[in-house]
Amino acid sequence: MPTLRRETLIRGSTYRFHAMVKPGGAECNIDCAYCFYLHKTDLLGHKRHVRMDDATLDQHIRQYIEAQTGEEVIFSWQGGEPTLMGLAFFEKVVALQAKHGKPGQRIENDLQTNGLLLDARWIDFLKRNHFHVGLSIDGPQRLHDRYRLTKNGQPTFDRVMAAAQMLREADIPFAALCVVNRENALHPREVYRFLVDQLGTWRVQFTPAVEPRQFKVTAPARMDEPPLEGDPRARPGHPDSIVTDWSVDPDDYGRFLSGVWDEWFATDIGRVHVNLFETAVAQAAGMPAQMCTQGEVCGKAVAVEHDGEVFSCDHFVYPEYRLGNIHQAHMGNLAFSPAQERFGRAKSAALPTKCRSCDYLRLCYGECPKNRLIRTREGEAGLNYLCSGLYAFYDHIGSDVVHILQSMGRL
Repeated sequence: MPTLRRETLIRGSTYRFHAMVKPGGAECNIDCAYCFYLHKTDLLGHKRHVRMDDATLDQHIRQYIEAQTGEEVIFSWQGGEPTLMGLAFFEKVVALQAKHGKPGQRIENDLQTNGLLLDARWIDFLKRNHFHVGLSIDGPQRLHDRYRLTKNGQPTFDRVMAAAQMLREADIPFAALCVVNRENALHPREVYRFLVDQLGTWRVQFTPAVEPRQFKVTAPARMDEPPLEGDPRARPGHPDSIVTDWSVDPDDYGRFLSGVWDEWFATDIGRVHVNLFETAVAQAAGMPAQMCTQGEVCGKAVAVEHDGEVFSCDHFVYPEYRLGNIHQAHMGNLAFSPAQERFGRAKSAALPTKCRSCDYLRLCYGECPKNRLIRTREGEAGLNYLCSGLYAFYDHIGSDVVHILQSMGRL
């Protein structure tokens, strides 16, 4: 049984990291056109319909709790679609967490779902066990159903809305996870107002859809001869584009965020939590980033596959970013291994000069390394594909952020 090395725990009085668990691997009951994970079954050589067994589940829960010295441990269940594992699996999860939990340590569970399998039994379980739910939805019907279809090409919008209604009626708070793609990015206010007013959530997470064309076989930012900023190949829709057609356009992303910010700032500040907005204000106030994508370093969020394989991040589930397997090495040792430490620190160390001298470095830190697909005009590698849009967004919100900080007594 893998054990945690003592020297790992003396790094500090509080030892935390996060694991995003894929108990069913890449298996899913829908076929989103922009999904970055469905191909992992073939890439990693997994057999189809093979899921996390009891021994791996026990090892994961035991090791994950054992390695944390903070006051809480947060389990995140993702996929693919984690509800395909069935309720019996998650009943085991709760039982094993109770078995291995430390005195005085709070255990939380996050479940990210497309909502299609939620029914009365699921709702009862989620409420009874205080699961935090993330519901994937991309806006009103015509925008959501543009990319989020079943495997036989049928729309999913009505079934997601039915899941949202069940969650609301059971008084289960849930977050909306909205993938900002090439289509819905053109409708910022409509998307935002739909999520808040019609879906009925007060927590919104926006994730930009950005994937290089060869993402199914090649890890992010490992392209030969990436284009310079300003090159038309660094935008979706060009015949020689480096990204997929559904990837969001960088400038559209900036306009989307700015448009949503204006609506949020005018009507919902303090009532609705938008992940990127909350972290921007926190970072401007001198506090740490609330999102790994905007932090100075990354690497504290590993991905765990159904067979116990651990990878540096769920966006870096490629063979070259494999850290080990929890059946041979303790998860805590893998999460703070030299390889993972190098991965995390490279987020800042690999920034080009343009980023280091940017007015908004401390709000962005080059965003996610997976999106560093282009070169600066001077030819330096490592510039984020979304740079122009992010810069425009941060430039747009500057005076509003100052107003917020003044009202908080932070300026």
